[in-house]
Amino acid sequence: MDWLLVPLQYGFVQRAILAAVVVGVVCSVLGTYVVLRGMAFFGDALAHTILPGVVVAFLLGWPLALGALIMGIVTAIGIGALSDQGVLKEDTAIGVIFAGAFALGVALLSLTGNYTVDLAHFLFGNLLGVSAGDLRLIIVLGGFVLLVIFLFYKEFLVISFDPILATTLRLPSDFLRYLLLVLMAVTIVVALQVVGIALMMAMLVTPAAAASLLARRLPVMMGIAAVIGAFSGVAGVYGSYYLNVASGAAVVLVTTAVFLLTFLFAPQRGWVWRFAR
Repeated sequence: MDWLLVPLQYGFVQRAILAAVVVGVVCSVLGTYVVLRGMAFFGDALAHTILPGVVVAFLLGWPLALGALIMGIVTAIGIGALSDQGVLKEDTAIGVIFAGAFALGVALLSLTGNYTVDLAHFLFGNLLGVSAGDLRLIIVLGGFVLLVIFLFYKEFLVISFDPILATTLRLPSDFLRYLLLVLMAVTIVVALQVVGIALMMAMLVTPAAAASLLARRLPVMMGIAAVIGAFSGVAGVYGSYYLNVASGAAVVLVTTAVFLLTFLFAPQRGWVWRFAR
């Protein structure tokens, strides 16, 4: 039991666990829509396109999260606007903006000379380095995302499963789509400190993908995904503390392991179950 309690005597571990739980829940709940709507490529691209915003904020002395948030929202709206014109498909618009924004970030990065430590945390995460200010930001933005999902749950449900019904009911589909894109941008900023840009996609997709093998109803799927995300975050903190490995990588490895176990042994839908039949 000591192995469980000893790390908790340190404030940085307590903050890391709380941040990991919040990020795990927020990413997993929103991730159910990402999985259902087939938006994994969008999420991955969006995570990478915030790089120039982070670099510009660093150069101007602003909070890095502010630069990431502004760039993320601008990118999400830009991709939506390009694909809405009917000239480009959404995946093409994503590819164009993804490549251009990431290249801009790399170019700006090459102009700085003392960025290594600070920006490396945003690329790969630094969960054990979460400050009290970071934690407050994570909780506030994460709470905002969950509140919006709760308020627009029925609308998001309809546009995700039956776009034709959404049109029949005269739901503001374009507004809801843009709102979902903005929520993804905010969620990515929330998770930056925990898993970083490079590993962001795993937290958005993997818990929700595992939950989709265990549940068929969206509320149950969200609940299971949230539990998986929170567990992966806490287990990742302990793994990082005891094994001295990168915190973001530890969290992602745990959630990947949970997915693999679910893929193999999920009742009715797991590979072992289907093979046995």
